[in-house]
Amino acid sequence: MSSDFYDQIQKFVGLEAGTQDGHDEVNQAMIRHWVEAMGDENPVYVDAQLAAESIHGERIAPPVMLQAWVMRGLKHRPESGGSPQDDLMNVLDGAGFTSVVATNCEQEYDRMLHLGDHLRTRTIIDSISDEKQTALGTGHFLTTRVEYETLEGEPVGRMLFRILKFKPGTGRSVSTEEESPPRPLRPRPALNRDNQFWFEAAKEHRLVIQKCSDCGVLRHPPRPRCDKCGSYEHGAVEASGKGTIYSFVVIHYPQVPSFDYPLPVGLIALEEGTRLVADLTGAEASEFKIDMPVILEWQDLDSDLTLPAFRPVKL
Repeated sequence: MSSDFYDQIQKFVGLEAGTQDGHDEVNQAMIRHWVEAMGDENPVYVDAQLAAESIHGERIAPPVMLQAWVMRGLKHRPESGGSPQDDLMNVLDGAGFTSVVATNCEQEYDRMLHLGDHLRTRTIIDSISDEKQTALGTGHFLTTRVEYETLEGEPVGRMLFRILKFKPGTGRSVSTEEESPPRPLRPRPALNRDNQFWFEAAKEHRLVIQKCSDCGVLRHPPRPRCDKCGSYEHGAVEASGKGTIYSFVVIHYPQVPSFDYPLPVGLIALEEGTRLVADLTGAEASEFKIDMPVILEWQDLDSDLTLPAFRPVKL
């Protein structure tokens, strides 16, 4: 990296990348879509009566939705006449740093967001690293600081958001002449007395669902208390292993040595009514579709870990 280029991009540090008003106020429809996609059943997000009886006194938005209320959407970045952040991206693109991946995000909240809040952001280019060699490629880490407030000027939160802009094809590669180290084991699940029964059943190739002993509601992931009736008594029923793909993602980066990539991971809607996250197998990543019928198969990953996966149903 030339010192001239480094000096050029450092001139953007500290510049305000502009303000942006959210397209919509905080609203129930977006909240409902979010919590259903995430499987978050906290009633203070959707149930007006229960929320009114809570410490909040009214329905609130999930705090981690902060960024969603003022997201740019699918608009393309202007080639000219945009913000200093747009100009910086164009400079990096012009130097060959055309690929991007988000690396981390830190959020702080001043208060909960309520229905009707309308947010505005003010974004500052906080820092730009010198050139770094990463597994993905040679690039620069770019951090922006985003301040969130209502249109009336009340601060509600802030976020540090970091991305890596890198040159494709410049990542570290393992020499074929070098002996590959043994593949590490899959990460171990965090076992506790609420979920241990589920993993023990998986070792026996049984997919079970926690069931409230009082009201009969099924729930997953396992937890100590029934969300519907409040009971702490529970048992389990065995699932059929049939379901559909409710949602899925194909993971390319970052890569963990104990997995194969691209790695398709699905949110599976079981026919019993609950959902769980599991690997998708038996097809190319590009072949998986929303609502595709799938069926259970077991992955005996090592002597201590067996997990469910789902493959397409062959018609």
